[in-house]
Amino acid sequence: MTLAPQNVAVLKSLVSVAWSDGEFGPHEKEMLDALLVAFDADETQSADLRKYAEQKRTLDDIPLDELSADDLRVLVQHAVLLTFIDGTQNVHEKEYVEQMARYIGVPDDEAKHLIEVAEQRAKRNLRLL
Repeated sequence: MTLAPQNVAVLKSLVSVAWSDGEFGPHEKEMLDALLVAFDADETQSADLRKYAEQKRTLDDIPLDELSADDLRVLVQHAVLLTFIDGTQNVHEKEYVEQMARYIGVPDDEAKHLIEVAEQRAKRNLRLL
C-alpha cells in the first residue's frame, strides 16, 4: 500500500527527532521499522525512508508544506514518544521537541500541554516502547 504524502512527511520529520541526540541508533531504527509497518508502507517506501534516515536530519528537513495543522500536533506527540525509545529522554531530545514545536508553528501554550501529556503517556508506557 502506498503511504499518503502526509504520512511520509510525518515519518521524515520523526527521523529528524531520532537524530536530535546526535545518533540514529538501533532503538531509533527499530522504531522507524515499527512505524513503517504501522503506516503500512510498501517495500519501496520503506527502503527509501530507511535510506533517508541514514543522514543526519534537522528541523530544516521537516516538510512543513505537506503537513496539516492536525498532522503537526500528532507529530509533536509522536516526537515525544520517540525521545523515550531508548528508555530515557535526555535534555537535548527534550529541547529539540520544544524547538520543533516552535518551528512548526504550534502555539507555546498548546505545545507545552501536548508535550506534557505525551511525556506522561510515554513514562507510563516505557515498558511497551
